[in-house]
Amino acid sequence: MQQGEAGFEQAGEIIQRLQANLNQVILGQQRKLQWLLAAFSAAGHVLLEDMPGTGKTTLAKALALSCESDFQRIQFTPDLLPGDILGISLFDQQKQQFRFEQGPIFCHILLADEINRASPRTQSALLEAMAEQQVSVERVVRPLPDPFFVIATQNPVEFHGTYPLPEAQLDRFAMKFSLGYVSAEEEVAILQAQDQQHPLNNLSACISLDQLRFLQQQVKQVTVSLELQHYIVALAAKTRQHASIKLGASPRASLTLMRCAQALALIDGMQFVTPDIIQELATPVISHRLGLDMQTQFSGAGTQDLVAGILDEVKAPL
Repeated sequence: MQQGEAGFEQAGEIIQRLQANLNQVILGQQRKLQWLLAAFSAAGHVLLEDMPGTGKTTLAKALALSCESDFQRIQFTPDLLPGDILGISLFDQQKQQFRFEQGPIFCHILLADEINRASPRTQSALLEAMAEQQVSVERVVRPLPDPFFVIATQNPVEFHGTYPLPEAQLDRFAMKFSLGYVSAEEEVAILQAQDQQHPLNNLSACISLDQLRFLQQQVKQVTVSLELQHYIVALAAKTRQHASIKLGASPRASLTLMRCAQALALIDGMQFVTPDIIQELATPVISHRLGLDMQTQFSGAGTQDLVAGILDEVKAPL
């Protein structure tokens, strides 16, 4: 067997173990789980926006428990300060010098719970960390552990006590999507699964950090044809030219769409990306990065509708 095929099969086994673990806890969200794993495998961050009680935090904790990694959770509140996330310098009386006390951001998997309940100043503390895997505190650059993954949850901005995330913050998230409500049958299954105890209590790690790093490297081996690369760029360029969009998708969005498409193709058992995978991921990857003009906002049109329209306008390669 060729080395490439062996690596492909090994990555597939890692993905299957992750999916099996998540399926023990989250029911009825199979494709959304695969979206999450695609971003995770592509070294991207995820923002889950949904109504309270739909399983956002549970999903994040299940993913963290599935890896032999350092996991931290930050509950964002209006009084949370950047130092509470990044860390602070404390004076050591014995040594008569300052020492840096690391904040919870120094971990492999960070759950930023209800991120839009904190002030924009505190939200911005994550910008450098998410983009460059490092933080600058008191003029000192401190690297974060590798890998570093942020999964953030937020309630809709119409809820009391929430702040909309700034554009620069949103652009750091590889994907933004909602879980939504499950069917009545699946909700009954959830009740039965938690009759005695929560399924999270029985969850254990199924992959190591080295296996996760291998998976992220294997994603880059999935083939993306030149025609599909031009297609991705054309979709992003269309958002910059659209009359209703004042802030279009950045080159980071194009690269993220390609990486996530590679990861989802790997999850689907393919060694190459197809146009339908790009079309499927275009909305969760691109829509949250767009800024609409005031007239479009007042009309009630959403960015997801605009992305769907752009997908209809831009012809996909055969």
